[in-house]
Amino acid sequence: MEERIATLRRILDESSYTVALCGSGMMEEGGYIGVKNPDKAYDIEKKYGYSPEEIFTSAFYNTRPKLFFDFYKQEMLNGGPEPTESETVLEKMEQDGKLQCIITSNIYELCQRSGCKNVIELHGSIYHNICQRCGREYPVEYIKQAHGIPVCEDCQIPIRPGLFFFREMADSQLVTQAVEEINRAEVLLLLGTNLNSEVFSHYIKYFQGKYLVIIHQRSHYLDDNADMVFIDQPKNILSRLGYL
Repeated sequence: MEERIATLRRILDESSYTVALCGSGMMEEGGYIGVKNPDKAYDIEKKYGYSPEEIFTSAFYNTRPKLFFDFYKQEMLNGGPEPTESETVLEKMEQDGKLQCIITSNIYELCQRSGCKNVIELHGSIYHNICQRCGREYPVEYIKQAHGIPVCEDCQIPIRPGLFFFREMADSQLVTQAVEEINRAEVLLLLGTNLNSEVFSHYIKYFQGKYLVIIHQRSHYLDDNADMVFIDQPKNILSRLGYL
C-alpha cells in the first residue's frame, strides 16, 4: 500500500493539471447519508408518504410547500456532513498548485468551508437561498429556523433553496465549465465516486489525460478502466500523501 500511495504522490507532483470529482462518498465520510440511499429512501417514504424523488422536485415545492420544507429541513439540513481530512488535503494541494479544480455534486460546500477556492458546484448549495420574486437572498439559518414554510420577509412567498431539484436540468454554463476542466486535466481524481456514477459518468468521457485515479469505499467492475484504484474512504488515502 505504501508503494502505491508513493506512486500516487509522484503522479500528482508531476501533473501539470489535476481535477478532482467529489461524489456522495465525500458526504458519507463526513457523517451524512444522502436521501437516495436505499435504506434512507425507504424510511423517508414511510415517514412522509412519498419517495425522496417525488418530494425533492419543483412540482412538489410549488404544490405542497409545507411538506416539502418539513422534508428538506429534517432530512437534508438537519445533521449535514462536516469537512474531513479529505477537504483539508485538497485545500493544501490547491494552495500548493497541485490541484487546479474541484467539481462536486455535494450541496454542503465541504470544500469551500475548508478553504478551497476553485470549486464547481453542479447541484448548487444549501447556503444560497433566494426569493424568486424580488431576488433577496437568505442564509441557510433562516430556512432552518423558520416555523413551517420559510417565506420572503418582503414578498411573503416561499423562498427557493439554491439547489437543483431532482429531474431539473443542470445549468448549461456549469456543465460547459466542468467539461472544459476535465478535458484539460492530466490527472483526474474520482473521490467518493466511481466510473458508474449517475452524476459524473457523462463528464468523465471527456477526460483525455494520463491518469484516472479512483478513491472510493465501494468497488465496481468498471474500476478496471482506471489507472489506479483505492478501495477506501478518500480521507484515509489523501491523508497519507504527505501534503499536510
